[in-house]
Amino acid sequence: MDWLYILMPIAGVSIFWPGLIILGIGVGIIGGFFGMGGAWMVTPGLNILGFPMAFAIGTDIAHMAGKSLISTMRHGKFGNVDYKLGLIMLVGTIVGFEAGAQMVMWLERLGNVEKVVRWIYLLLLTFIAWMVFHDVRRRLQKERAALAAGTKFDPLETGIEWHKTLQNIKIPPMIHLPVAGIYCSAWLPISVSFFTGWLAGILGIGGGLIRMPALIYLIGCPTHIAVGTDLFEVMISGLYGAGTYTYKGRTELVAALIMLIGAAIGAQIGAVATKYIKGYGIRVAFGITVIGCGVSIVLKMAQAWVPEYGRFLDVSATVLILGLVSCMSLYIFVKMVQGARRELAMKRGL
Repeated sequence: MDWLYILMPIAGVSIFWPGLIILGIGVGIIGGFFGMGGAWMVTPGLNILGFPMAFAIGTDIAHMAGKSLISTMRHGKFGNVDYKLGLIMLVGTIVGFEAGAQMVMWLERLGNVEKVVRWIYLLLLTFIAWMVFHDVRRRLQKERAALAAGTKFDPLETGIEWHKTLQNIKIPPMIHLPVAGIYCSAWLPISVSFFTGWLAGILGIGGGLIRMPALIYLIGCPTHIAVGTDLFEVMISGLYGAGTYTYKGRTELVAALIMLIGAAIGAQIGAVATKYIKGYGIRVAFGITVIGCGVSIVLKMAQAWVPEYGRFLDVSATVLILGLVSCMSLYIFVKMVQGARRELAMKRGL
């Protein structure tokens, strides 16, 4: 079965190349759908396939930049991108990203980068999964309460309303974001982007894993606008990140190109799917995917705790992450086809 493995010349490791193709196509669909570049799944996925963590981060960011460009163009046609908000957030994103990348180099010199990055990933995934499902539960409670009271329920109502408190902080300069329908202090998106940029530099995720939820829960963007605007941010920060990690010699361009070919196709499908799956449908699917990704990281970490089951845990982690990407991609693709068929049927009916 040696033909299923390809040597990565820069990283110096042999990688299961069909896994790279599955990651590329699947994460392209998922990234275009969730607006996160899918990088939050690729970094642990590449690490599970055999890349050292620093190379997994750098390679992921390089592949993410090109894919996000394609997704942003598609979302822009649907009017889902708030370019003004995205450009303002670039200030914090770039500064935070470089701070995070320097921290990875420092951890690599100490020999702790694998352990620290996995634990940060695990804690972050746990918090985000809780936040998403807590929001869904709170919204359902509000919907039931409105039904019991006989009042009309606002479809734009959210369960978590942290953004309302933060928008009331009136520190000049104040900005109006007409596409997202937000009026807030410019320091709110800048602060959020700095923190997400810092995590992006550490985890190689383009910031999307936390920026999309942050745009919704902290800044107050509608879900479809958060998706498109986040991809615009991922595109810019990804291009910068690809440059800085390549300069540091931690980017495996062969793997990035293999994944990018599949991702270019998948990103188009994912972006179109947001036209047919709206709001909380996106959030629930996102929460399920986050949980599965977290479990795969735990399985990878468990190899050090029970080395006698190391091979089994390694295979299980690989199967889980690739299976998760495949199943979620198939779900999004099927929903897109069903939505397109309904749309065509309605047009014919007219």
